[in-house]
Amino acid sequence: MPLLLTISVLQAWMKEAGVDLSVIGLMALVGIPYTLKFLWAPVFDRFTLCFLGRRRGWLLVSQLLLMIAIVGLGFSNPQHPVWISLAAFWVTFFSASQDIVVDAYRREDLTDSELGLGSSLYINGYRLGMLLASGGALIMADFISFQMVYIIMAGCMLPGILTTLLAREPEMPYGCPKTLQQAVVDPLIEYFQRNDAIWILTFILCYKLGDTMATAMTTPFYLEIGFTKTEIGSIVKLFGFWATVFGTLTGGIMMIRIGIHRSLWIFGFFQAFSTACFAVLAQLGHSVPTLAWVVVFENLSTGMGTSAYSAFMASITNKKFTATQYALLSSLMGVPRVLASAPTGWMVKQLGWQNFFIMCSLIAIPGMLLLLKFATWQEKPPSGTFSKCD
Repeated sequence: MPLLLTISVLQAWMKEAGVDLSVIGLMALVGIPYTLKFLWAPVFDRFTLCFLGRRRGWLLVSQLLLMIAIVGLGFSNPQHPVWISLAAFWVTFFSASQDIVVDAYRREDLTDSELGLGSSLYINGYRLGMLLASGGALIMADFISFQMVYIIMAGCMLPGILTTLLAREPEMPYGCPKTLQQAVVDPLIEYFQRNDAIWILTFILCYKLGDTMATAMTTPFYLEIGFTKTEIGSIVKLFGFWATVFGTLTGGIMMIRIGIHRSLWIFGFFQAFSTACFAVLAQLGHSVPTLAWVVVFENLSTGMGTSAYSAFMASITNKKFTATQYALLSSLMGVPRVLASAPTGWMVKQLGWQNFFIMCSLIAIPGMLLLLKFATWQEKPPSGTFSKCD
């Protein structure tokens, strides 16, 4: 849920307040904690708080601080970029901290055979939070102030806190690091000793690059071609949500049958093609049926691609260093959302919407080609390419 409070909802708030598109695009930089979370992830592997256990204790702390940060963002002024970016930064910092612990919990609580379908179910929960934060928030913003919207969104953190209190603490069959050196250095050494380690990192960086760049500017795009916030909230967020649910479940089931590697190929092609469909919408303008068709296809493709993407990253982490290694991989996943998305507002002004989305579609090609290095069509057993826990 917190992610879109600093992206699409904040973009709509700033757009309505008359902030320049270039400034709105630069606000993507407040998401830097998502790309650097591996720096403090070792703390969550090394230390255990005196309550609720290693995972649930840190999760509760991050959730409580996140609630406070969301309220603070709601009381900021969108016409003062410095202050609102600082408030948004704290939201992304505590949100990234929550992500570290949730990702580690999921990896430790699921067996390898459960990762494909488990990741797809996780993505569905993730999308439900996005639906609440974007679709629900944008619809409410047509009737109440954005300040009240953010206060309500902060209150929506309460079910997550209750879940943290009721959930079980995952077992630690591989133990945990005993020193900070073991928590910081050993996970990196263990990972970079693997075959194709650098190629895998490059792939994670590039696989969703074009898709993420396009998504960064969709809300201003919808508003500029004439769609109302209610149309965006009901069609783009609410209607598109069910396409994502179907896509993630379909992706999880297909991974059981065809494997993660083949899924990355197929779903990656769908992602690139769905991005190009936004160029069609840019050409046609305000057309609700076309918007619905493009949104359904894009969410379906993204749901399938993200399921395979998440399952792949989880499958190559060592359970002894789950928080640190998964944070390293998912940090690279967040780089396009932050750094590559920052100049997208300027790019739109130079290229126009249609050429911008075509370019984003073509950017997906290098990420797909990297699969030839370590994830060919012929699926290999996990032990053949990636080292497992001792």
